[in-house]
Amino acid sequence: MTVEEDARLRWAIGLSVLAGTILPLHRDRIGRREQQTFRLVNGLPDRLYPPAWTVMQLGALAAAPATAGVALLAGNRPLARRLMTRGTASWALAKVVKGLVRRGRPAALLPGVRNRGAESRGLGYLSGHAAVATTLAATAYPHLGARGRRLAVGLTSVVGVARIYVGAHLPLDVAGGVALGLLVDGASSMRGRAGR
Repeated sequence: MTVEEDARLRWAIGLSVLAGTILPLHRDRIGRREQQTFRLVNGLPDRLYPPAWTVMQLGALAAAPATAGVALLAGNRPLARRLMTRGTASWALAKVVKGLVRRGRPAALLPGVRNRGAESRGLGYLSGHAAVATTLAATAYPHLGARGRRLAVGLTSVVGVARIYVGAHLPLDVAGGVALGLLVDGASSMRGRAGR
């Protein structure tokens, strides 16, 4: 598969999954399977909170300049620029999607949600943390060795699960965030190739 085909595939998967997570949403209720999945993850032991919180930071807006800084220290200025712009774009686009979809946080939709740490405010769909972490991992992926790729995928997955665990997001919120992250990286990669 060529680099261009790979970028198109990420874009297409991101767009398809994003649509697939928006279509079944209801602003005021949660489907049975999504509730069950949420309860399973949200009900995990409290002792997991410190490591979950630490890994979650890989999806915060600050992760974009932090990873860009690592790329700069490694001498890869083009990658640093892509990490910064794509990570920031994912964060901003997540805010736009939240405003359009307007689905609440788990505590607003379900009783008995275990909120760990500071309670998340605002809208739930989609997870900006999952979007940012996915974008950064997908952007860095071609520049990593096999071990680094496994670590990037694993940590990105943990970011999404951790957002459910702390009570900030429902499973479809996280899936939508992952989809947006792939969409941003794929679209940026295609545009970047076209501009060369």
